Amino acid sequence: MRLAARRRRKSRSSMSAKDTTRNRKIFIQTTLCGDYRLILNKVLEKKLVTTREYNNLKSICKEDVEGHVVELVDKILNKGEDTCQAFLSLLQTDEDLQTTFPELRNFTLPKNTIKAPCSEHVLPASKKKEDEQYPITSCPAGVCLIINNLNFQDGTTRTGSDRDAHCLAEVFSWLGFRVLMCEDQTKQQMEDTLEFFSSLNDASKPQDLNVKEFRDGAFVVPQDAPNHGDVFVCCVLSHGAEGVVCGVDFQTACQGSLPHRGVPLPEHLTDDSQTIPEEADILVAVATVEDHKAMRHKTDGSWFIQSVCRHLKEGCPRGEDMVTILHRVNGQVGRKEASQTAGESKQMPEVRFTLRKTLVLSPQHN
Repeated sequence: MRLAARRRRKSRSSMSAKDTTRNRKIFIQTTLCGDYRLILNKVLEKKLVTTREYNNLKSICKEDVEGHVVELVDKILNKGEDTCQAFLSLLQTDEDLQTTFPELRNFTLPKNTIKAPCSEHVLPASKKKEDEQYPITSCPAGVCLIINNLNFQDGTTRTGSDRDAHCLAEVFSWLGFRVLMCEDQTKQQMEDTLEFFSSLNDASKPQDLNVKEFRDGAFVVPQDAPNHGDVFVCCVLSHGAEGVVCGVDFQTACQGSLPHRGVPLPEHLTDDSQTIPEEADILVAVATVEDHKAMRHKTDGSWFIQSVCRHLKEGCPRGEDMVTILHRVNGQVGRKEASQTAGESKQMPEVRFTLRKTLVLSPQHN
């Protein structure tokens, strides 16, 4: 009987941090609602949540501020005693949190609840590389711009391109992006569009560019001006030649003509250096290598775009990074045959990047 009593006392003691978190849940949630992004970044910094969990928590677009905090505290509780222990220690010892949430100074806990944070209890070895992953904290995650050149001035039509544009819009909306589209642009219009989206300074310009926004399964007039998020995606659906993309007037527009200007990095993106090379953090995936044509079905869309959409749907929920996903796209498209004679007509996409970290896109949490 004495042994059983000791075990019960030990059990109650070992659960003190989790019990305290649960018992003080209302106070914690109410207090942290003042700046939920700060606490979310803090728990990521302390490795109390994984990057995948962080991306899901910060992209709950349909929740109010309190809803975000409720989800976070529930996530901490579900992770068990060690994580609750570290979470409570964070609330009581972090200077930024104490300054932002002065109510925490009066947050008293049982004597045995707070211990020094032990990262080895909450940071599996397999998660250490998450520091090398781009944090995506904005909501929406960013802007996905689709330039869909369908009808050309010489009378030709890129049939099947609308199918590609719709599939891209569905996937990137699912990934938490705001999706915008410009159609049938000339060389000059494409240059103006890209220049506008590189700065987003002129709120009246989207109307001049005839931009449409993807909402509820259709492209409609935008409700408000776009804002930059953490990621900018540009999908150009058009004819092309070696190193160029064609406008509907068939004058060539050089790929990557806009300079990559240096900008101050947001706090959550800074590392040991405050500056990065102008050409850094860019990922380019093209449908085919130079000098070769890309295949496009008149009804089903292009081989490349359809493969990209498929593998984004499959790989993003598993937490795969974009380079890994695009390797799978290369493999799938490379296996396709456009002729009944094997090897007579093939297609090989190409991926180029100057990424300094891994890029992981997560589905919007609902």
